[in-house]
Amino acid sequence: IENIEEDFRDGLKLMLLLEVISGERLAKPERGKMRVHKISNVNKALNFIASKGVKLVSIGAEEIVDGNAKMTLGMIWTIILRFAIQDISVEETSAKEGLLLWCQRKTAPYKNVNIQNFHISWKDGLGFCALIHRHRPELIDYGKLRKDDPMTNLNTAFDVAEKYLDIPKMLDAEDIVGTARPDEKAIMTYVSSFYHAFSGAQKAETAANRICKVLAVNQENEQLMEDYEKLASDLLEWIRRTIPWLENRVPENTMQAMQQKLEDFRDYRRLHKPPKVQEKCQLEINFNTLQTKLRLSNRPAFMPSEGKMVSDISNAWGSLEGAEKGYEEWLLNEIRRLERLDHLAEKFRQKAAIHEAWTDGKEEMLQQKDYETASLSDIKALLKKHEAFESDLAAHQDRVEQIAAIAQELNISSLVTHCDTVILCCKCSALICVFWLCLFLQRTEKLLETIDQLYLEFAKRAAPFNNWMEGAMEDLQDTFIVHTIEEIQGLSTAHEQFKATLPEADKERQAILGIHNEIAKIVQTYHVNMAGTNPYTTINPQEINAKWDKVRQLVPQRDQALIEEHARQQNNERLRRQFANQANVIGPWIQTKMEEIGRISIEMHGTLEDQLTHLRQYEKSIVNYKPKIDQLEGDHQLIQEALIFDNKHTNYTMEHIRVGWEQLLTTIARTINEIENQVLTRDAKGISQEQMNEFRASFNHFDRRTGMMDAEDFRACLISMGYNMGEAEFARIMSIVDPNRLGVITFQAFIDFMSRETADTDTADQVMASFKVLAGDKNYILADELRRELPPDQAEYCIARMTPYTGPDAIPGALDYMSFSTALYGESDL
Repeated sequence: IENIEEDFRDGLKLMLLLEVISGERLAKPERGKMRVHKISNVNKALNFIASKGVKLVSIGAEEIVDGNAKMTLGMIWTIILRFAIQDISVEETSAKEGLLLWCQRKTAPYKNVNIQNFHISWKDGLGFCALIHRHRPELIDYGKLRKDDPMTNLNTAFDVAEKYLDIPKMLDAEDIVGTARPDEKAIMTYVSSFYHAFSGAQKAETAANRICKVLAVNQENEQLMEDYEKLASDLLEWIRRTIPWLENRVPENTMQAMQQKLEDFRDYRRLHKPPKVQEKCQLEINFNTLQTKLRLSNRPAFMPSEGKMVSDISNAWGSLEGAEKGYEEWLLNEIRRLERLDHLAEKFRQKAAIHEAWTDGKEEMLQQKDYETASLSDIKALLKKHEAFESDLAAHQDRVEQIAAIAQELNISSLVTHCDTVILCCKCSALICVFWLCLFLQRTEKLLETIDQLYLEFAKRAAPFNNWMEGAMEDLQDTFIVHTIEEIQGLSTAHEQFKATLPEADKERQAILGIHNEIAKIVQTYHVNMAGTNPYTTINPQEINAKWDKVRQLVPQRDQALIEEHARQQNNERLRRQFANQANVIGPWIQTKMEEIGRISIEMHGTLEDQLTHLRQYEKSIVNYKPKIDQLEGDHQLIQEALIFDNKHTNYTMEHIRVGWEQLLTTIARTINEIENQVLTRDAKGISQEQMNEFRASFNHFDRRTGMMDAEDFRACLISMGYNMGEAEFARIMSIVDPNRLGVITFQAFIDFMSRETADTDTADQVMASFKVLAGDKNYILADELRRELPPDQAEYCIARMTPYTGPDAIPGALDYMSFSTALYGESDL
């Protein structure tokens, strides 16, 4: 073609040009010389251009045949735009935008170059020079170029392009420098020649981009694997440290120490365990997400280190909860036991003090041998004195037995022996007195005998009354442990019954004092010379009156103690009802939310994104409910501090609520993760929402409301979807959807299978081919080539993992990209 205006007029060269640049055959041309033949040929060419999706605005065959220069040039530009520029596509943008983006990326590292358009951005020539230097740095010394010397820059670029790159000189430097705004179409056409000249480099860039994409997936997956391993190790280590602490059931000896254990356990439940519950849930979510990503990118499934499988974590967690179960109950039982022991110890101290006061001097008195030199009257007196003592001893027998029983429970054996000794001494002394009575039963004195009889009666009646008062004082000061209003009401009733006996007791006191007054009257009337006091007892009227006053004083104190305890039990009942009212709301709320989450994950309402939005709103409402759980924990702590051990107003314990709450948080997090994985699968596999809904409907039809299908249900599901398979084929499919042979198929595994065959993903062969491009068709690649073509971190990632190439064409430093490519997809080991 010598002259554009003339050479295209007959349409023949125009048709040949289109065949050359398109690589396709056009319709057979007309060979005639007439105008109609020429118009027919040009129309065939224009129709071919239009068939490529190009709109020819105002360009007609007649104008081309008539040699209209403007129309002819417009047609040529249309051909250039379609066949030289429009094929340029960078990240799905239009041809012009794609070409501009390519220029910007290539020239981005160069100073003084800022490509924003296809006119004035190229006037200084640095843009053309940068494009050449980027791909062939040996052709231009870019560092010596100056922005203020555009003529030199443009001529350098055009000359080098023509000489070394086979790019014809389409423009003169003067045409660009001497124009305020260079012609955009001319610059675009020229720049597109550079783009096509460097298409080999573009091919390498495309290969590098593919490799970078694949490596980025692998690096992300490896990071997720490392995160899983670390989280699993930390969680297992925490469980390993915690279980022995929960299994240690060695009781402390003091109430304070046991209450500290209970407080430590509360801290564990309230502060230490909840984050670990979240960690366990996050661990399972991370594992599921990782496996989904590996499946979607055709990578082998992740196998954690030995002992760190999700099942291992679950087993360890089960052991933790097994150790935890009953620990709190054991603590509370121990505290209750210590409380009872403290109560028994206090009762023992009170009763022992009273008993020791009574026994003081009794043993010495019983061991005296005054009967050996006594007269008959003395012996009679001794015998009566001993008879009164035995009456006193019998009155004390109940207390001795009570003290012995408490001592037995408290494991204090010495007191039991002491009590037995006192009783034995009493019996021996009585036998000796009876023996001597047989020898000296002769003398008697009437008056003394009367007084003596009164003394004896006083002693016999004073001893049990004194003992009754001591018992009453003991009971009135006795500490008590009650856990219900009914128990304190029982004590109050018993106290009222005791108070009703006081008038009768006062009569007995006055009768005993009357005996003493009668003795005083006989002594005064008959001037009897009495030596000493009542020989049968050490109890005197002053002591009786003092103890009686003490009993009267202790009665109102006991009244006050019972009133205070009644108030405490009323407060305990209020705490029970307060806890129960909340627990009876929270427990059913948790159960309802669990059921609602299950329905959301099974039913199909809207897109997966709609389900995610719905679930996240649920998650937010659940998290916002946490203050109510905390408030219930606070009420539970008040109940424990008040040592309340039962609650008839609710069937929910704090343990039930805690477990339910942890399950709820875990369930919502897992359900959200399942939907997120479905989104990942849908997007990666190109599944439409309609297909996803169809999969879900099929799955739900055969799912027995458990979120999983068993093997027979899965077979029926496949048959319903048109799969015709024998046993061998079904076994192969089961090995894909149930690799761990658990006998169940999850929805995620189901959609993975349904979309597996249609996936358009990178393969090991594609990655290998991309490395081959970067290596210049060699069977190996060099470290320098990797560093030149890939980002630094990904280049070093490859260099560190590629094994040396050992083929016959190997050179020093050659790396085996083939085994590396297959290893990325689990087809060989790195």
